[in-house]
Amino acid sequence: MQFLPYSSEMPTPSWNRKAAPPSSSSSSGELDVISLGRRVRHLRKAAGMTLDDVSAAVGTAPSQLSLIENGKREPKLGLLQQLAAAFNVGIEQLLGAEPPNRRAALEIELERYQRSPIYESLNLPKIRISSRLPMDVLESMVGLQQELERKLNEQIATPEEARRANVELRAMMRERNNYFPEYEAEAQKVLANVGHTSGPLSQHVIADIAAHLGFSLHHVGDLPHSTRSVTDLKNRRIYLTQNQRTDHDPRSVLLQALGHYVLGHQTPSNYGDFLMQRVATNYFAAALMLPEQATVEFLQKAKQAKEIAVEDIRDAFAVSYETAAHRFTNLATEHLGIRTHFQKTHQSGIIYKAYENDGVTFPQDHTGAIEGQPSCKYWTSRVVFDVPDKFRAYNQYTDTPAGTYWCTARTERSAAGEFSLSVGVPYAHVKWFRGRDTTERSKSACPDEGCCKRPPASLASEWAGNAWPSARAHSHLLAAMPPGAFPGVDETEVYSFLQAHSGS
Repeated sequence: MQFLPYSSEMPTPSWNRKAAPPSSSSSSGELDVISLGRRVRHLRKAAGMTLDDVSAAVGTAPSQLSLIENGKREPKLGLLQQLAAAFNVGIEQLLGAEPPNRRAALEIELERYQRSPIYESLNLPKIRISSRLPMDVLESMVGLQQELERKLNEQIATPEEARRANVELRAMMRERNNYFPEYEAEAQKVLANVGHTSGPLSQHVIADIAAHLGFSLHHVGDLPHSTRSVTDLKNRRIYLTQNQRTDHDPRSVLLQALGHYVLGHQTPSNYGDFLMQRVATNYFAAALMLPEQATVEFLQKAKQAKEIAVEDIRDAFAVSYETAAHRFTNLATEHLGIRTHFQKTHQSGIIYKAYENDGVTFPQDHTGAIEGQPSCKYWTSRVVFDVPDKFRAYNQYTDTPAGTYWCTARTERSAAGEFSLSVGVPYAHVKWFRGRDTTERSKSACPDEGCCKRPPASLASEWAGNAWPSARAHSHLLAAMPPGAFPGVDETEVYSFLQAHSGS
């Protein structure tokens, strides 16, 4: 694939699950004619009988018996009883759930696959399954079909599978304290090659980075709607939008596009790859805008003065508050010995992004996913929305079942609404932060539902059974994840865009 589009949306699966073969039987006990047919053939051959022999014994034409053996006809109960008697077996053995041997199992599986919509969509000729089909060919065909369905199942992953992938990814990030020295090293090499040592990363320096890597930059007004950028690897061009009204720092978007190239990314094979690549390019871009050495020196001085503040990081390196907060989580544990957590929470209370290595108890669903869960109403990330002073950071201590945490938070507005961005640490580490002298304090009992999810008894007694709210349905939560190597990206639109701009 000759492009690297950066998707504008990704809700962010268990990746190696074995796909179950398509079944011709239903859960209601409907007769599995394919399995039955193979069993009839096996029992007939075990009895040393030909189709003509069986025909004479049960009074049914050989052609009809052949249809039964090939799973193309469902026999009536009377015929089944006659067949069982002809083979000298009980009818329960004829209708057994397990195939009689390994070959029969493979034949059944291959026949089911060949009758599935997936195989039909390939417009390939069907393989005639008979005793003359070599066992190794049978094994190979079934293996290919299983792998095909596994890959297709990954491409239509459900939201639950995507959440599981995010859980696995976050566990890995926690294990590494959200610090990736390999990405730091690649970012440092790039910065050294363009001679950037300190200060905010300007558009001019970023253009130098792109030129050093052999790419030209093109700002266009017709960038495909599902992308933030498109990289033409054939002509080594990076296309960016001319529109300045965006929720994303244009520098970060470009650096992420370059990150795919520098880090040697290949077309993602599943959602896990896609999410890991996104983490890698986000990290790489942040490591360029806030270089490790300069940022660590800045943080160490702030720690010595007991004045660590996310807004100071933001201002010193001219990045967004969110980028500064993320970068703090990259470096805080590795270089400062501070364990921390981060939240991005929508004004509705739903957590959009989260990270922790300090033991804070985030809400989670049965898969372990945090994203999409409601944050406690008494946490800093929720209380900050009601604070009148939006100019200053809001600081609060919160007593939780996992301990006392100090958090600092700000709100920012975007096209998707208002969000809070909060960074927190356990009480033992608060001495290093500006805002530790706050008198704001709250108490949370979550995940106990009596904390903030269950209505007070007085309200419940008054209104339980007398309220019927019309819920705002989020239909996308029920849909499969967008298919394709780059989820949510319209490849036809991207290819047409590149064709139009390449001069071909």
